[in-house]
Formats: sequence, C-alpha cells, structure tokens
Amino acid sequence: MKPMAHLGVGIGWRPEIADAVERLDGLDWVEVVAENICPGHLPEALRRLRERGTRIVPHGVSLGLGGADRPDPEKLAALGERAVALGAPLVTEHIAFVRTSSPLLEAGHLLPVPRTRDALDVLCENVKIAQDALPVPLALENIAALFSWPGEEMTEGQFLTELVERTGVRLLIDVANLHTNRVNRGEDPAAVLDAIPLEALAYVHVAGGVERGGVWHDTHAHPVPPVVLDLLAELRSRVEPAGVLLERDDDFPPEAELAGELAAIREVVTAGGAVPRPAAPPPGTTPSPEREPRGACEAARTRVALGQAALLSALVAGTPVPEGFDRARIRVQARALAAKRADVVAKVAPELPGILGGRDPYREAFLAYAKHRPMTAGYRRDALDFAEHLLIQDLPADAAARRRLTAWWRERAGARPPRRIVRWARTLVGRAA
Repeated sequence: MKPMAHLGVGIGWRPEIADAVERLDGLDWVEVVAENICPGHLPEALRRLRERGTRIVPHGVSLGLGGADRPDPEKLAALGERAVALGAPLVTEHIAFVRTSSPLLEAGHLLPVPRTRDALDVLCENVKIAQDALPVPLALENIAALFSWPGEEMTEGQFLTELVERTGVRLLIDVANLHTNRVNRGEDPAAVLDAIPLEALAYVHVAGGVERGGVWHDTHAHPVPPVVLDLLAELRSRVEPAGVLLERDDDFPPEAELAGELAAIREVVTAGGAVPRPAAPPPGTTPSPEREPRGACEAARTRVALGQAALLSALVAGTPVPEGFDRARIRVQARALAAKRADVVAKVAPELPGILGGRDPYREAFLAYAKHRPMTAGYRRDALDFAEHLLIQDLPADAAARRRLTAWWRERAGARPPRRIVRWARTLVGRAA
C-alpha cells in the first residue's frame, strides 16, 4: 500500500458556507458530498477552489457497500466520474447499508452492518467490485450507530482489520463516530485504534454532536466537543494522519467559529511533533484469508439480505422489531430516520411547508405519513408521494392550500400514464376552482 499523499487540514464544503470556506486562512483541502455535485456544472465557488490548487475529495453516501446487493454500476460510474472531474486523489464511502431490494426500502441514512463472517464476506466482495470500477483508490469510513446487532462475531477492530487485509482498501477514521459508539454501544475507541492497521489510514473526520437521554446523536450541527478532540489526540499519538477534516452539515456557525474549530484541530495535529507513519508491510508478508467460494458468498448474501430487510422494515415501515435488538434503541433510530426524512424532503421541496401552513404543520403531516409509508425511490419521489397521500385524503383542509398543493404536484409529477391518483387530482382541481 503506497503512502497516502499529504492533505493537511480541511473542511467539508457545503453551499451554505461556500463563501466562508474561500476566505478561511490556511485551508489545505475540502471534501464534497459526491451525490450533491454534477461534474459538468460545478458550483462557481468550488471551481474557484480547484483553480487555486485546493484539493477536493468526493465523499459518497449512497453506495451502500455493506448491503446485501452488489454495488449499482451506475452509482459507481457516477462516483468515478466525479473523482475524475475534480482531479481527486481518492474517493471515500462508508461501511454501511442504506437500502434493501426485497422489499424495496430506502433508509435515507447510513446503518451499521453486523460484524459477522457473512456480512464481512459480502462487504469484501462489494468493495472489490467497487475498486475494480473506480479510477482512483477507495477509502471507507467507520460509521456512528445508535444500536448494535445481536450475535456479532467480531469487534470493530477485528472487522476493520480483516476488511483491509482482504481488500487492500484504505480507512477513513471518524473520531467523532468512535465517540458516538463509545456512548451508544459501549465500545472502547482506544481499543479500536490499537487494533486497526494504521498504515491503511487515508484521513480523519472530526465532527460535533449532542447527547440526549443517554444517546449520542452524531448531528454534524454542533461544535466539536473536547472529548472528540481528545480522541483526535489519541489517534495522533499513534500516527501522523495525512489529512484531518472538519464536518459541518447544518446549523452553520459564523465564519470566525469555523476558523476557530479548524485552528483547534490544527493545534492537536501539530502538538505531538513528528510521529512516523507506520510502514506498510512488504507485499506478500501479510496473510489474507481466502475468499469464500462464490456459492458460499451467495448464501451469505441471502442471509444478510434477510436480516437487513427485517431490520429496515422495522425502522421505516412499522413492522415488528426483529428478535435480539434493543427495542428502545430501534424506536429512537426510527424516530430519527423519520425526522431526517422530513427535514430532507423540506429542503428538496421547500414549497411544501409553505403550502401546509408552516414548519410545524408540515412536520406533523409528514411524520404521520412516514410512519407506515417507507421511502422507496429517493427524496424527490418521496415529496411527490407525500403530496399524493395528502390529496387522496382531501388534505389540506383549506381549499386554497389544496389547490396550491394539487398544482404543485401536477407540475412536478411530469408526463406519466394517468393512474387513479392522476385522474382524481384532475377532478379535484375542477372541484376546488
């Protein structure tokens, strides 16, 4: 494994802070959510950063490499296209699953994979497929979780180590996620750092969160707490990371506060002096477990698919919680997924809260809809399905608002075969006029 190119200290680029990012002193690089950019139409602010030599790394959130299905070739091609367009030295994704295909369900969130042999076999095969399809190296991030799977066979450190040994993939270590899992799953971050192959480290994420009722929520909307900086120092005492990045996704603070957080991160990174990066073992000296025969991996995919479908259905469709899971934690996760879904739909379709009378009435209506209506095809489709759901029930009650919602829905539904809802909506328009 070649040494990772130096990145330095960076920040997650978001449109809401684009101007501030351009003005930040000493910023070495940025990371962008891959799915939020179009290679042929990069935002001007992002293009200016690239022109002045700032490195840009695309960070994917939708591949679902920990899922039971093989990676979607179109999603892989899109991620690779973004890497090429940005001149990126690598791309990153997550060790997580985000959907199931039978039944067709979308989580809209990164969910943990079980640390089992079956799940590892599936993940390793998916990673190899991704590596073969991508034009640059791939690194995978450890995720934060609210719950644990029953019957796990490995620790986080063992799981990540074997993943690296079998695939050669790099690791993106999020120290905020290590803290989240300490609070929520009782895991020791130092034990994880001691166990994983640090020569595979690509870079590090740092982010804020908040604790509510004994559960740590990895919000990316709060300041980085001292306990997370302490974990960055723990990692720094073991290895000199090639890059460290601050993530902030919501409730963006003033520019001076962002600069202060970057300065605090930089101080931790430079305080320890020169720590040599671990040398990668010579090729052939690290034994790699043999891959499972194809038939065995297919059986593992089936078993993983059944477990993930049962869990995701409980989280987003209100079906019973599978045996062995902490039911209280699954309820917390289900509420968090529904709330996130409502927030994202409001961003994708900002007209809806206005039509429905404001944030609170919108949120109440959407959460009632989402309780037994899982997302199956992304947030834009979800917004249309939500509008259809309301119209079928003759909602909203105000006739003027109902006319506005009908017009909104018809404009965005596009030319499709006239299903029952289309015929009904046309009738409604005539009646409400």
